Amino acid sequence: MIEKFEKIEIQSKISAMVNLNVDFCGVKFENPLVLASGVLGVTAGSLARVVELGAGGVTTKSLWRQPHPGHKNPVMFGTEHYFMNAVGLSDAGLEKGIETLTELKEKTDAPLIANIVAAKIEDFGSIAESIDILQPDIIEINISCPNVESELGKPFACSRTDAAAVTKIVRSRTRLPLAVKLSPNVENIVDIAKSVVDAGANAITAINTVGPGMRWNIDLCSPMLANRVGGISGPAIFPIAVKSVFDIHAALPNTPIIATGGINSGRDVLEIMMAGGTLAGVGTALYYHGDDFWKNAKAEITEWLDENNFKNISEVIGIFHKK
Repeated sequence: MIEKFEKIEIQSKISAMVNLNVDFCGVKFENPLVLASGVLGVTAGSLARVVELGAGGVTTKSLWRQPHPGHKNPVMFGTEHYFMNAVGLSDAGLEKGIETLTELKEKTDAPLIANIVAAKIEDFGSIAESIDILQPDIIEINISCPNVESELGKPFACSRTDAAAVTKIVRSRTRLPLAVKLSPNVENIVDIAKSVVDAGANAITAINTVGPGMRWNIDLCSPMLANRVGGISGPAIFPIAVKSVFDIHAALPNTPIIATGGINSGRDVLEIMMAGGTLAGVGTALYYHGDDFWKNAKAEITEWLDENNFKNISEVIGIFHKK
């Protein structure tokens, strides 16, 4: 028992010496760990609880103007190597989303990222205008979900022109910081990133899920997902996320990045920040590690920074580019 208290005391001293604060588009995050969109976030209570457990900020699920049913169950499954989902961006619509955001702002002062999605370019503008009234800290524009192609067509993130058009119309409706969530399923993600920054984006979120992919149950001769195909996330896509973040930061060194995709530990957070990420979007790690991920990842990050003589986590951002 004495040894346990000694470890707690040592960790507390280390935490006091290391600063995990991150500035992202002028918004202060107490640490770089951010709940990614679509993982939780159905209710204000669930989002607020994530902050209580240790997240530096939270992202809402994708908000539509009108209710959107998504796909039929089963919509997700995972293995030790990867996770697949075909939720289909289900949402109760803007009215319910505004209610959730309003309640959440009463529950926590932690930074709030409102993720928005639409089927038409002009609809992105109208939903951004409605969300702007609530003044979330950042608006994240989802133009890259790969498991709704049969319903909505090719994601806007697959075209420089379309990606820029979405960004431009949202930029015209709000002065809030804008992060555009990009897809890895393109020939050159850097070109898409440049196009949205030129159109008014303040930041990039990279990456969304890979795919779509497909798995079947050979015993039942049935697909694992009712939609048959789904986006791939989890540890298997982490190397793709690291390269995407590295390449975007190399081309746009002054553009902050919410780096996400397969992060599964505190060391992963450090690696993807060293590649150029400013914040680290956490999703499937909660499937693999549960609620303890937040505190354990922060402890792992803090310990590594202290051992390697870093006083501020911001010092590691983009460090790979200096080698």
